[in-house]
Amino acid sequence: MTIRSLDEEISILCAHAEERGAVPAVIPVDEIVVSEWVRLKCRFGCKGYGKHLSCPPYTPGPEEMRRILSGYRSAMLVRFDGDPAHPEIGPDDIPLDFHPFYKEMILWIWNTMWELEKIAFYDGFYKAFGFGAYPCIHCETCVVEEWDGPVDESIRRRCRMMDRVRPSMEATGMDVFATARKVGWAITTIPCAGFEYGKIMHGNIRSVGLLLID
Repeated sequence: MTIRSLDEEISILCAHAEERGAVPAVIPVDEIVVSEWVRLKCRFGCKGYGKHLSCPPYTPGPEEMRRILSGYRSAMLVRFDGDPAHPEIGPDDIPLDFHPFYKEMILWIWNTMWELEKIAFYDGFYKAFGFGAYPCIHCETCVVEEWDGPVDESIRRRCRMMDRVRPSMEATGMDVFATARKVGWAITTIPCAGFEYGKIMHGNIRSVGLLLID
């Protein structure tokens, strides 16, 4: 098997991302911003905290993530614009349990990042690893939510989608906003009606995934 150069492989991966309706951009790994405060936002304020194996506290923390990144040179940011199922969104459209409302968008992101990782892996870039956005939504409820009693790392063996579950960027302490701006992407927060979590005022959603490749 002839292994392509890294530049050739990244070109192939970028083309695949574009075929999936996403926008790719290459970024040096040392420009990925990892900050301690990011997981604080997960721990205090996110309704998904502790409910999904893709989320804290079941994911690498910022210090571990910095060590992981030190083993790579190149990465691809992948931007996903909008929600395919809801081109127009207002706060009155969004149910209280809004995670399933965004299922099509989340699966678009997760499946694309998984495909990019697998393409790179089988092309000989065996260190490739993808990160999604938002909590995993492959199952209606995660095994973590179904489990009675204390939860530790051993529950991961019960995951029904173990081959597909990856952490989100934010779950590992990556500052998605600051990192996206490194490649010139204007990623901003979306105001919510009455400051109510999830009741976003518009549907101009920009989501970002990451593929590490070396």
